[in-house]
Amino acid sequence: MSDAHAHSVAFVRETEIPPSPPPASQAGAIKWMRDNLFSGLFNSILTLLAIYFIYKLVAGAFPWFWNGVWDAESIRDCRDILAERGAETGACFAVLVDRWDHLMFGFKYPQTEYWRPTLAFVLLLFAAAPALFYKYVPRKFLLFTALYPFIAFWLIWGGSLWLPLAILVAIIATGFVFRMVEGLDVNIRSILAAIVGLVAGIGLAYLLYQGAKELWFISNSVGSGSILTMLASFLFKAASVFMFVFFIPMGIFVGYAIYNDAEGGGLVTVVTALFALYLFVAYLVDPVAGAINAIIPIELQAVPSRDMGGYMLNMILGVVCVSLSLPLGIVLALGRQSNMPLIKGVCVVFIEFIRGVPLITLLFVANVMLAYFMPPETNFDLILRVIIMITMFSSAYIAEVIRGGLAALPKGQYEAADSLGLNYTQATRLIILPQALKISIPGIVNIAVGLFKDTTLVSVISMFDIVGMIRGPIQQSTDWISIYWEVYLFASMVFFVVCYSISQYSQWLERQLRTDHH
Repeated sequence: MSDAHAHSVAFVRETEIPPSPPPASQAGAIKWMRDNLFSGLFNSILTLLAIYFIYKLVAGAFPWFWNGVWDAESIRDCRDILAERGAETGACFAVLVDRWDHLMFGFKYPQTEYWRPTLAFVLLLFAAAPALFYKYVPRKFLLFTALYPFIAFWLIWGGSLWLPLAILVAIIATGFVFRMVEGLDVNIRSILAAIVGLVAGIGLAYLLYQGAKELWFISNSVGSGSILTMLASFLFKAASVFMFVFFIPMGIFVGYAIYNDAEGGGLVTVVTALFALYLFVAYLVDPVAGAINAIIPIELQAVPSRDMGGYMLNMILGVVCVSLSLPLGIVLALGRQSNMPLIKGVCVVFIEFIRGVPLITLLFVANVMLAYFMPPETNFDLILRVIIMITMFSSAYIAEVIRGGLAALPKGQYEAADSLGLNYTQATRLIILPQALKISIPGIVNIAVGLFKDTTLVSVISMFDIVGMIRGPIQQSTDWISIYWEVYLFASMVFFVVCYSISQYSQWLERQLRTDHH
C-alpha cells in the first residue's frame, strides 16, 4: 500500500534547466541583418546596390584622402610633392594648415587677440549648460548664463569693460521700472497711461511721417529704366502714400490703445519699460561708462565689426540670432492670437511679409537701404543690421511653428487655467506655453539648424565669414588659386558638427519632456 502511494506522488523540480541559446540565425548581428537589410527580395537587391555604390564611393575617395599633403606652402608645392610620391591623386590639406587662422577668425582680426574669441566660445559652453541641461546643473549657475552676453561682447569687440556693465545695469533698472509700473494703483497707472500713450502716439506718428518721406525719396531714386524699376518705384510710392495718409490715425489709435489698457496694465507696463530702456541706453550708458572708465580703466583692444570674419562670424550670427528669435517668435505667436485688433494686425502683417521675402533680399536691405531710415551721419554697425534682419526672418517662422503648438492644445487646457483663477499672463506662462513649446521643439530645431546654415549668405554682401573667406582671400590668392574640395569640405564639416549636435540635443530633450508615456 505504501509502495503504491509512493509511486503516485508527483515529481517536484527543485532546479531549472538553463535555457538553450537561440539559433545563430535568430540572434545578434545576423538577426539584425536579416530583419533590416535582407528581409525580402526587393530589400536585398536595394542593400546590395547600396553596398556597391558605397564601395565605389569609398574606393574612389580613399586615395584622395590617404595621399593628402599637410605640409606645403602653396598648391604648386602640393602638386610637386604628389608627383615625387608617384601619386595620381591627393588632397592638398596644407591649405587648412596655412589658412587656419583666416578660416576661423578672418584675415583682419588681430592675431595677438585670437585668445579672446576662443575664450568666448569656451565660456559659451559653460553658459549654455544651465539652460540646456537644467535638470542636472544647479539653477544658481543661470546667473552666469545671464552675464555671458555682456562678457562675450567685451571679449570679442573689446573696448571698455564698463560699457557692457552699464548696459547690464540699464536692463536691470528697466526690470525694476516694469515691476514698479505693474504694481501701481489703477488711478495712478491711468495717469501714467495717458502720458505714455500721448508720447507713444506722437512718436509713432513722427516715425511714420519720416518713413513716408524716406520711401518717397527712395521711389524717386529707383529710376524708370526698366519694368522692374518702374514697378519698384510704384510700390515705394504706394507705401509712402499709405503712410502719409495713416500716420496721424495710427498715432491716435496707438495712444488710445495704451490709455485704454490702464486697468489691465499689460500694454502700458511694457511700453513704459521700453521707454525707460531707451532713455537709459541713449542718454546714460555712454556717459556713465566713460566716467567710470576714466577713474578705473579696464580695457581691451577695440576691434571694429568690419574686422570680424571666418567661422567666428558665423558662430556670432548663429548664436545671437537663434537666442533672440526664439523669444521674439513667442511674442509674435501670442500676439497673432491676441484679441486686440491692433496687436494681432501688426503681428500678422509682420509674419506674412517676412515669410514672403527671401532672406538674401533682407540682407541686401540691411547692407544698402537700412541706412536711409537712420538719422544723418548715423554709424549703424553692419553686424547689428544683419543680426536684426536675420532675427526678424527666423522669428517669423518660429512664430508660425509655436502658433501650431498653441493650436494643437485642447480647449480643456485653457478652461482648466480659467477654473484655477489664473489671469492671461499666469495661464500662458504656467500652463499653455510650456505645453506648446514641447510640441514645437522639432519645428524650432529645424528652423535653428536652417538659420545657422543660412548665416553663410552674408558672404553675398561682402562679409567675410568662412564661405566669404574661401571665395575671396583664399581662392583668389596666387598660392591657393583653384582649390575647392579641401576648403569646402572643411566648412561642411564644421557646420555639420554644430547642426548635428543641435539635432541630437533636441531628440534628447524630447525624451526628457515625454511625460505622457510613463
